[in-house]
Amino acid sequence: MSLQQRKWFYLFVLSVIWGSSYILIKKGLEGFAPLQLGALRIVIAASLLLLIGFRSLKTVRKEDWKWLALSGFVGSFFPMFLFAFAQTEIDSGVTAVLNSLVPLFTLFVGLFAFGISFTRNQFIGVLVGLLGASMLVVFGSSINPEQNYWYAGLVVLATICYASNANIIKSKLQNVSPMGIAVGNFVCILLPGIFLLPVSGTLSYEVRTGEFFWSSLGYITLLCVIGTCIAKVLFNKLIQISSPVFSVSVTYLIPIVGIFWGVMDGEVFTLQQIGASFLILAGVYLVNQKRKSS
Repeated sequence: MSLQQRKWFYLFVLSVIWGSSYILIKKGLEGFAPLQLGALRIVIAASLLLLIGFRSLKTVRKEDWKWLALSGFVGSFFPMFLFAFAQTEIDSGVTAVLNSLVPLFTLFVGLFAFGISFTRNQFIGVLVGLLGASMLVVFGSSINPEQNYWYAGLVVLATICYASNANIIKSKLQNVSPMGIAVGNFVCILLPGIFLLPVSGTLSYEVRTGEFFWSSLGYITLLCVIGTCIAKVLFNKLIQISSPVFSVSVTYLIPIVGIFWGVMDGEVFTLQQIGASFLILAGVYLVNQKRKSS
């Protein structure tokens, strides 16, 4: 398989995996509170990654650990809790669409933090994408007045975290293997995750005897195995063989998968919201246009 074919293969697989993550988070929240869900994801994923990839840490240099820690908190720790809290109020399909803002913010983070320039068309793409996101939130709040769409801001914040992480990996961790990055990330956030387990009451009697405890734990475990462990390694590899903006273009297909699962679970997604979603994706398309030679 050529390099170009591998890039698109990774992109497709990641879109299916991560597009399914939002419905798994929704099902996980049936038996656990957001803090509990986030803590469980960290501990389960870290345990699995250490089990299969502990040897990869031998290749990590001492100077890489500060970037691995920053990447771990920005790319995994904070987004896990932000998405969990957001989905207590907004639908999983809407969350999947808003996640498409990642490439737009990748552009801005690359500019301000790493000095990566962009074109006028890419800037227009950012504006178009943000307009689409605003419309999606407005339409969603009118269709579901019982939901608090201010929580959509948590998803936006999570996308900024993902965008920052893509630039950190591309700029500072090119010499670390994809497995080493994934394992190193979770080694750095494991202790806070363990601390949050008892603090959040994750293993309390009330939670363990709840109606949805075992089913929700199953969904969270599936999310950790596929959506975190496998996907993390694939994503880190994709970043290393492509560009940060191309790698986060996985968000082109994530909304399609996310909306499909949401509708299957009884969520309402209107033509207005589909139009707003297309605006976001149009913005992402413009952002991904190659720069013309000056």
